[in-house]
Amino acid sequence: MAARLEVRAGTAYPVEVGFGLDVGELAAAVLEPGECALLTDSTVGPLYAEKVRRSLRGVGWRLLETVEVPAGEGSKSLAVYGDVLRRLARAGLMRDGVLFALGGGVVGDLGGFVAASYMRGIPLVMLPTTLLAMVDSSVGGKAGLDLPEGKNLVGAFLQPRIVIAELGFLESLSGRELSRGLAEVVKMGLLAGGEFFGALERVGAALRREAAALEELVLRSVSFKAAVVAEDERERGRRAILNYGHTVGHGLEAASGYALAHGEAVAVGMVAEALLARRVLGSELVGLHERLLREARLPVRAPGLDAHRVLGAMGRDKKRRGGAHRFVLLEGVGRPVWGVEVGEEEARRAVEAVLG
Repeated sequence: MAARLEVRAGTAYPVEVGFGLDVGELAAAVLEPGECALLTDSTVGPLYAEKVRRSLRGVGWRLLETVEVPAGEGSKSLAVYGDVLRRLARAGLMRDGVLFALGGGVVGDLGGFVAASYMRGIPLVMLPTTLLAMVDSSVGGKAGLDLPEGKNLVGAFLQPRIVIAELGFLESLSGRELSRGLAEVVKMGLLAGGEFFGALERVGAALRREAAALEELVLRSVSFKAAVVAEDERERGRRAILNYGHTVGHGLEAASGYALAHGEAVAVGMVAEALLARRVLGSELVGLHERLLREARLPVRAPGLDAHRVLGAMGRDKKRRGGAHRFVLLEGVGRPVWGVEVGEEEARRAVEAVLG
């Protein structure tokens, strides 16, 4: 059971979704097998790195190095980035080498920035192992690192040559990790409306790890994101809608010292931004957000965090202009608007509402 989608951004590339996918063969269909390196982390590496290495070697890839970084947001740092670059250089990977990024969103973001900058750019193959990475971060070409001052403040655009979403990787995820990925699914269903929004009724089945539900939600998410990215690859317009929930969400992550996971922060961020939409646009979607997120076993509040620290992190957001925050808000299901300017006091009220 496998499906193939295409992302038409820059040079078009495929996204393969299914169970039992052969990583080596699929990569060899778009890139001539040659020298390569594998980037993974300390959680995923022991589970899947050897399986991937065997698959690559089986079709002629010459693996020079496996670089394993510590699991967690801390690896999206300049220090870890520099270490990875040096490991690749010492291994002798050249400009025609390929980097395979095996892991969740952190490995994908780090791997993307490494591939964008090493030797001024080498081909990248994304092997996402979490639901969140499959439906969101592995597709679209954004790569980035965090600074102590804020999340994703260093980055680049680099489209992968192929994304291989092996759904079997999800078997090792905890229920909480699945829920975190569903935050992005719910986000995109609300943005898309129509049949995708209707398919959110399968969130419960996905949490029960029903294969058909997982495959459908992954495919719908990738298809929606691919269409948005094809329209606006460099985020100069409509692609900004994919930041729904992230303006507040990134502030929550930073204020928690990244103890609050990305998917959970985005879930709470969407509730805050639905509250803003009620005040600014007159839309009444707060209850719908809370119901969908609770069905996905996601939080709708983040008690214990300091509003001043959240707002401080939001103040360093890349999308901020002048003295106003810029938000994506929903006029209704499937009706997002972006670039909505909101003053500091209005933003504070929304943040405080989800912290209490």
